[in-house]
Amino acid sequence: MSDSSKISGGPFRSGFVALVGRPNAGKSTLLNACCGQRLAITSPVAQTTRKRLRAVVNGPNSQLVIVDTPGLHKPKDALGKELNRAALGELADVDVVAMLVDATKPVGTGDEWVGAHVDKAHAPKILVLTKLDLAKPDGVSAQVEAAQALAHFDDVIVTSATEGFNVDSFVSLVTKYLPEGPKWFPDDMSSDATEEELISEFVREKVLLNCRDEVPHSVAVTCDEVRWAKDGHASVSCTILVEREGQKGIIVGRGGSMVKKIGSAARKDVERLLGARVFLELRVQVRPQWRRDQNEIRRLGYEAGE
Repeated sequence: MSDSSKISGGPFRSGFVALVGRPNAGKSTLLNACCGQRLAITSPVAQTTRKRLRAVVNGPNSQLVIVDTPGLHKPKDALGKELNRAALGELADVDVVAMLVDATKPVGTGDEWVGAHVDKAHAPKILVLTKLDLAKPDGVSAQVEAAQALAHFDDVIVTSATEGFNVDSFVSLVTKYLPEGPKWFPDDMSSDATEEELISEFVREKVLLNCRDEVPHSVAVTCDEVRWAKDGHASVSCTILVEREGQKGIIVGRGGSMVKKIGSAARKDVERLLGARVFLELRVQVRPQWRRDQNEIRRLGYEAGE
């Protein structure tokens, strides 16, 4: 155990909290706010989060590992089934479960379905109402009451990750429920994702934010190579995968205009991640019906672990 366990004279607490909920409930935004940096990508598109991401928040007497999970939804293909498996699988392996509910939308059957699974978890359960900054003030109390009926919660908190409201309080609340234990990750490690995984996600995020509705669900991105030059800059190559030629045309754009726009926006995040100037090369390839191909899903790293 690190010497930091002796700070303030109290026990050192460490463990894992899973953020679960419907798509677009604000899981990735809350994770980023807790960490103070952009690790998880965000967009209005369902299935933005496809891979489990674990981010580390170190306190003077604690280490909290936040597990971001795919949004739980009714699956339409093999990919959707794997994303649900990945999210539900975390419920059995964490020390705390945080169920996020969007404060701006009525509690519905989808939330009830998630709540039924959360209720079966043996870990302490925290209800987190998100997006308080966008909710109508006179409706928040009713929303909290409706959400509390979804499962047997040990605590409840209302947050606005974009405004920073109750973000630190959320970390403190979860930490209270963590067991005593050693650090799981070194102090200088902010996430268990590799640079290549983060780069591919940054590129996919920019596709989601810039392309029409028929494209985002069919897109996957691989980071194929990161090469460092003697002058300190990095050359990064990524492949954007789609299922149809028409989708490829949309992403490439007239005269390559769209893929240049995507690359320019993604390069800023990649340069921040690598701490260097970056030359980013993007290729677009068609891989028909990859979302229904279990081998492709496994190759892309979207398969749920056992």
